[in-house]
Amino acid sequence: MADRNKTEEKVTFARELGTFDATMIGVGALIGAGIFVLTGMAAGEAGPASLLAFALNGVVTIFTALSYAELASAVPEAGGGYSFVKKAFPEPLAFTAGWMDWFARIVACSLYAMGFSAYFWEFINIYLHPLHQLVVGNLGPHLSLSLMTLLVGIFFISLNYRGASASSRVENIITMSKMFVLLIFVLFGLKEIFNFPAEAAANFKPFFPKGFGSVITAMGLTFIAFEGYDIITTVSEEIKDPEKNIPKAIFRALIMVIPLYLLILFVCLGSLRPEGMLSWQFLGKYKEIAIIKAAEEFIPYLGVALIGFGAILSTMSALNATLWASSRVSFAMARDRLLPEKLSSIHPKKRTPHISVVVSGTIFLFMAVFLPIEVVGSGASLMFLLTFSLVNLSVIALRRKRPDIKRGFKIPFYPVPPILGVFFCLFLAVFQYKIRPLTWYISLIWIFLGLLIYFAVFEKKTSEKKPQVLDADKKSRDKGKEAERKKFRILVPLHNPDHVTKLLDFAIPLAKKYNGEIVALAVVYVPFQLPIHEGLRFVHNKRPLLKSAVEYARSKNIKIESDIKVAHRVADGILSSVEEEKASLLLMGWKGFTNTKEKIFGEVADQVIRYAPCDLVVLKLTQYPVKKILFPSAGGPNAQLAALYASVLSREFESELVTCYVVPKRSKDEDRQKASECMDKTLGKKSFGFEVKRKMVESNSISDGLIREGKDYDLIIIGATKGGLFRSIFLGEIPEKVARHSPSSVMVVKKYEGAVKSWIKKFLG
Repeated sequence: MADRNKTEEKVTFARELGTFDATMIGVGALIGAGIFVLTGMAAGEAGPASLLAFALNGVVTIFTALSYAELASAVPEAGGGYSFVKKAFPEPLAFTAGWMDWFARIVACSLYAMGFSAYFWEFINIYLHPLHQLVVGNLGPHLSLSLMTLLVGIFFISLNYRGASASSRVENIITMSKMFVLLIFVLFGLKEIFNFPAEAAANFKPFFPKGFGSVITAMGLTFIAFEGYDIITTVSEEIKDPEKNIPKAIFRALIMVIPLYLLILFVCLGSLRPEGMLSWQFLGKYKEIAIIKAAEEFIPYLGVALIGFGAILSTMSALNATLWASSRVSFAMARDRLLPEKLSSIHPKKRTPHISVVVSGTIFLFMAVFLPIEVVGSGASLMFLLTFSLVNLSVIALRRKRPDIKRGFKIPFYPVPPILGVFFCLFLAVFQYKIRPLTWYISLIWIFLGLLIYFAVFEKKTSEKKPQVLDADKKSRDKGKEAERKKFRILVPLHNPDHVTKLLDFAIPLAKKYNGEIVALAVVYVPFQLPIHEGLRFVHNKRPLLKSAVEYARSKNIKIESDIKVAHRVADGILSSVEEEKASLLLMGWKGFTNTKEKIFGEVADQVIRYAPCDLVVLKLTQYPVKKILFPSAGGPNAQLAALYASVLSREFESELVTCYVVPKRSKDEDRQKASECMDKTLGKKSFGFEVKRKMVESNSISDGLIREGKDYDLIIIGATKGGLFRSIFLGEIPEKVARHSPSSVMVVKKYEGAVKSWIKKFLG
């Protein structure tokens, strides 16, 4: 018992960080070495239009930032993007997202550590040349760079080991210092522009010296500089009042950084007056050291020192924030048993994921010292883009899958921002292939390696935590029974004893029509905290329900089997039985309302309707027996299947069948002709063996018209319609409204979409 309790225990962090701390983490990660290195490259690629590239990247990143803000306010867990994808998609995809995110951040740590070392020794070379000669002269360039990389890495590993509050205090100081340095740089540049406005204006003409295509290239090169705010979400469990503070921190970080980026590039382009070339050509010439050369031009004596010092602060700040985030991603994955469980340990006194910090730190130091980071690091930007795409999709999936989750922040104009976020992230990711094909090859190898490890090692471990289904009625599973099975099988889940015979009255004529058989199913629910086998003690409570079903079906001369499933989730029990029985049709009852907030049919029914791999009938029983049936005709495969079932049931119940079509009030003759043709097409050339009456129902609302007309009938049989892609609609808006609000019994029929479409729907949640 002690072991079981231990495995259910969830370890979490103390919440020590406020909005300011969280904002500084985001700002620190955003203003890394990227702005220093990429400014010259962007200007050389697109000229003055590099300003547009930076602005567009800012817009693109805001789309994804909105997704991060909503998800973090709803799921404030350590791990950031990994935690969001985990909630929205199947586990292999969540593992892939976390695996990519962890790797990208470790590589980024390596790049920042190496960048710090390069800037540090350059700074020492200029201002403390004897010390530079002493160290670099004796150790050599490579060894001296490696030594400084190790020292700064060990410093920040120990800092993160100590705790969030200690690390955040240092982060705040460094971030504010580098913001101050960059603002001084901008002020000097603006002063130069105001002193020589005509020359500054000339630097921006022509604005598109290399055409608009160069803007897209510059966007692809510089997008990595706009990644970093997402780090705030990876430390969600350490932020106070995360539902409010995380969205605030994300947007404040972007509001502070994006204008600063634009100002830095603007003053670099406008303030320089090099001889024989335009400012953008000058910046492009010096590439990664362009910003230092710019400072040298308009900040005399202190320019190199100022920017050199700023670059050192920026790489330190970004290294600290990124190491912090990478350790939280590995911690979250380990807590879910997707990485070695030791990584999920929290220090009893310091309340830090100390093992994750040390492991992430050790890996990034190894990469920085021994591996060609310029090759491995090329995949980091691509992996961030792919992860961002999954995060944007996660917003859409969770809006559909879990509308009941409380969200402290909701994306305005949903679903436009996440759709645009997916589009632009994938566009830039594909564009990366054009710039550096090797980036894609490295990333695909890393992803393949991760999935190999997942399926070989971690899938088995996580299966122990997954909701389980246990077959409690194995006696009907022997090979002899399997051989005797009929091809058409109807699965009928039973729960309410009062509805057993009524549900079977609908299933029996359909089984006879196709020379099939019925499987009566009962599910024993077991709370997730208990082992699945505990449910076997309650199986006997379901046997009377199944016994009455078997006796009734046999009295009607129809073959029937029974099945009992023990499950952590009732929906899983039903879906498991559908697959095992190879059911052709699932016929399930619905009480007509739901007690679960923002669910359509209820927690169980919603999952079954969404994922059932067979034809489906959802039946709300309010009036019985059935003497009059209304069949609304709308065309399509669902309506045709509903017409077939309507003919079978009306013959069985000896009831009157009326098909109808809703037309607008004061409709024109062509509308009525179209309605008549639609009814003909839906009914087809089948011979019903009895008269089917037709009726035009006038109403400007289809659902309201059917509800009003249906009051005079005992049963409405309606085919499912397609709902919007980003709405929580399973059977279509009209059938669901009719099923919910009609006082008559309602039967909604849905034809199986096929394996591919079903998989896509399940993938998108």
